[in-house]
Amino acid sequence: MENISFSEFKKTDLRVATVLAVDDIAGKDKLYKLTIDAGEEQTRILVAGLKPFYSKDELAGKQIVIVANLEPKPLGGVVSHGMLLAVGPKEGPVSLLMLDKKMPAGSMVD
Repeated sequence: MENISFSEFKKTDLRVATVLAVDDIAGKDKLYKLTIDAGEEQTRILVAGLKPFYSKDELAGKQIVIVANLEPKPLGGVVSHGMLLAVGPKEGPVSLLMLDKKMPAGSMVD
């Protein structure tokens, strides 16, 4: 593993986001489209390969941690504006990093 400096780490914008809606992406058996509130004027869309591990109901309303300043990337025909943080091997099981207490959407992770 390569070390990074503290100043490099501080470039990463980690924030609390609330999952507002979870939708299927047509023809994709692993991907969900998440509409999230990251404390900004407009909601964001994230694409995440969580379908094998979480139902829509398990995700809706949850507070998660995201990388907010990741450049947008098309996944499954939908542009993802950030990345959520999760733990586990690609084949699963996967566990999301979620908050144990309610925090305002957009709160910075320090």
